[in-house]
Order: sequence, then C-alpha cells, then structure tokens
Amino acid sequence: MTQPTVLYRLNETIAARKQADPDSSYVAKLLQGEHDKILKKIAEESAETLMASKDGDNQHVVREVADLWFHCLVLLAYHGLTVENVLNELEKREGVSGIAEKASRNTNN
Repeated sequence: MTQPTVLYRLNETIAARKQADPDSSYVAKLLQGEHDKILKKIAEESAETLMASKDGDNQHVVREVADLWFHCLVLLAYHGLTVENVLNELEKREGVSGIAEKASRNTNN
C-alpha cells in the first residue's frame, strides 16, 4: 500500500513548480494562470470520476480520483495551503459522527 507520504511528495513538487516556467510546467501554468482554470479542472475531474463510477469500472474510478486529488492539491497550493491542512482537518473529524460534525460547522460560522 502506498503511504500518505506520496501526498506530501506531490505537495512538495507542486510547491516547487509554483515559480517554474509555465511553458514547461503544467502545474506552473495552472498556478500562474487564471483561478478559473484550476476550478474548471476540478469540475472536469469530478465529472469524470462520477462517470467512471457510474460505468462500474474500478480501475477507471481510481485513475479519475487520482486526477481529482492532484488538481485539488494544486488548488490548495493556489490558496497557500498544503495537504497537511486537509489531513489535520480530517484528523479533527476522525471518530466524530458526520451529522454532529456538520452541525458543529453550522454553529461555528
């Protein structure tokens, strides 16, 4: 099984590419371009994930979720956030009912 460290490595790679030449780096092109490009990629990958699931092709689901996660990591970098921020949030929610967690968000806003 691949450890979560791959997420940390991807996070580091994305951070390193922030200042790269957009002509030679897809990540740099996304990060230095319009915010909407990242959002559109996430919407596209989300739709592809849904369609792969609907088709019942497990390997296709895995590939599309990998694409979705990658683009979500790019979005985090765009906002100056990291995978660590998301993992910390998930850790806070661990063992908490989804209903209770959602209710707590509504009272904290």
